[in-house]
Amino acid sequence: MQQEASEQPRPQGPDERSPGAPSGDDAGPGRDAPRPAPRRRWLRRFLLLLGPLVVAAFGGYLYVTGGRYVSTENAYVQADKVMIAAEVSGLIAEVAVRENQRVAAGDVLFRIDDRPYRIALAEAEARLASVRGEIMSLKASYRQKQEELALARTNLAFANTEFERQSGLVATNAVSRARFDSARHDLDVARQQMRVTEQEMAQIRAQLAGDPDIAVKRHPRYLAAQAVVDRVALDLERTVVRAPFAGIASNTPQPGLQVIGNAAFSSPVMSLVADAGVWIESNFKETDLTHVRPGQTVAIHVDTYPDHEWHGTVESLSQATGAEFSVIPPQNATGNWVKVVQRIPMRIAVKTNGDDPALRAGMSTTVEIDTGHRRPLPGFVRTALSWFGVSRTVAAEAEAPR
Repeated sequence: MQQEASEQPRPQGPDERSPGAPSGDDAGPGRDAPRPAPRRRWLRRFLLLLGPLVVAAFGGYLYVTGGRYVSTENAYVQADKVMIAAEVSGLIAEVAVRENQRVAAGDVLFRIDDRPYRIALAEAEARLASVRGEIMSLKASYRQKQEELALARTNLAFANTEFERQSGLVATNAVSRARFDSARHDLDVARQQMRVTEQEMAQIRAQLAGDPDIAVKRHPRYLAAQAVVDRVALDLERTVVRAPFAGIASNTPQPGLQVIGNAAFSSPVMSLVADAGVWIESNFKETDLTHVRPGQTVAIHVDTYPDHEWHGTVESLSQATGAEFSVIPPQNATGNWVKVVQRIPMRIAVKTNGDDPALRAGMSTTVEIDTGHRRPLPGFVRTALSWFGVSRTVAAEAEAPR
């Protein structure tokens, strides 16, 4: 037993190992792993330091510029549009345009049967000629009465002289009583004839508007007849309905449709939408308009053309919210009042050129306004910047809108 124990190998010391045996530091499963290179360790430390700085800088940029842009999807393309109605009644005899046809200002849209209006115009013109003849006849009658009045005055003077002569003769019984009575009768007749002539002249003068020398075209009856002619001629002209401006014709009627020209009962016959000069009508929340001013630039995206961007400017802001223009304004003096953010209408002018796609009224858009506003830096950030030599004035200039 003692011999076997003595034959067991004892552990070798570090100095007793064989020359080819591996050392304890080189033994084990990780003996082949290379040590990190110095350059890689330096890059890792650089990224660990730079990463938080980049994130902080990006977060600061988002904070400063976070209130600069305001946008809304409550925005639609608008254009001038009118409902075309007839100003005179009648049957539509001809429609000169097709549906969705482009027309220029002054182009004929449709025509109403004008035969009744031509007949009415001929009748009015005939009545005007008749009135003209009547006025000229009155002027001639007045001149004739002037001659009759002069003759009546001459007869009166002669009758008066004859009566005085007969009065002296009858006093001396030189003439008979019958001759005296005849002279007195002639005097009375001459006086009566002159009064009748004067009354007839006064009547004619009244028919001539108190001025016997009045021009025919200035006479009230002539002016009234001329007004009838002008009105009927205007009605005849209105049987041809023309486009008030250039645009696209829509909802065109069919020939034979009966239209009513009375303003109280007339209904639209067709529509006309302008194809130029469009604008955007947007409704922003009141909380988004703190820094919005007319003249600021706007980026416009139309849902129909998602890959195209238009540019525009803020033209004007409404003086009242949209709720104020409703038929029944909201009544807030109630017990169940709930605060609702109001929207204020805004008009945005669109800059277009020949290469832009066509914008049609009613298209949905998304608009984004660049207000140029920047949030102020927190106080501790300004203090920290001052440690690095950035003064408060420079920081304030960096925050100011461009």
